[in-house]
Order: sequence, then C-alpha cells, then structure tokens
Amino acid sequence: MDYLWTPWRYAYVTGADTTAGCIFCDAPKQSDQQARIVHRGRDCYVILNTYPYTNGHVMVVPYAHLDELQKLPGDAAREMMVLTQKMEAVLRKLYAPDGINLGMNIGKAAGAGVAGHIHMHILPRWVADANFVSVIGETRVLPEALEVTWERIRQALVMGNG
Repeated sequence: MDYLWTPWRYAYVTGADTTAGCIFCDAPKQSDQQARIVHRGRDCYVILNTYPYTNGHVMVVPYAHLDELQKLPGDAAREMMVLTQKMEAVLRKLYAPDGINLGMNIGKAAGAGVAGHIHMHILPRWVADANFVSVIGETRVLPEALEVTWERIRQALVMGNG
C-alpha cells in the first residue's frame, strides 16, 4: 500500500490553524516568505494558496477588508485585474498549463473559505488533472513544495517574465 504524507494539512483539517483575526489582513504583517506573498502592490498583494488545488495556485487579495466586490474602490479593482493578468502570464510561462481558472467565491454560501475578505483565485489547470486520486480519494497530489512554488513565482516576477 502507498501512503501520501501531507502533515502540513493537519492544522487545516483539525481547525488548529484558526486564528481570531483575518488571515488576509494578518498576512501582509508577516515577511513575504513567511506569508508566502509573491508580490505587494499599492492596493493588493499576491499570495500562494496554502492549500492549493494545483501547483501555482495564487490569490490576488486587496489590503482592504471587504466582503463584497462592489465595495472595492475602483483603483484597487483595477490593480486586482492587472495583477490577475500578470499572474496568468507568469503561470502560463512557468507551468505551461492547458488552461487557467479564475474565480471569486463571495460569501459563505458561494463557497468562500474566508467569507469576510474578497480575493481572486488564479490557478493553472491541465487536461485530466482531476485524476482518480482527486476524484475518488479526495486527495490532491502536488509534485512541487510550496516553498519552491513561492521562489519560482517570485523570480519570474522579479525577472519581468509576466
């Protein structure tokens, strides 16, 4: 029998990583590496998803704690879209995906894991990436460590490859 070890998910599964504050408000107070922030803009930042669907799964997050897109000021909304476009380019170059998923889940009923703070998901997708392990086993197999993903994306942004 094969085993897939994912000890970093234990905190998530048990709720041990629940904090009293907002994870998206707290992240910018940490170092980029500690928070896995790959880029800081004026109104928004880009952060790796700690529990990604695929390698390269990032989120564009406004600094402002807002629960609805319509509340986001125009400048921040524009920066969010510009960063989304930039991350699409970076992910296409680094991972050569067959497609890209973009999305926001606004509100708990819509599936938002953090319902009080809007954020845009950008993630590379490949044909048949929802394989047997994901569908039947409800387990994701990610071949690249988050630290490696963080470094690759940061380097691509610094080098202007996106």
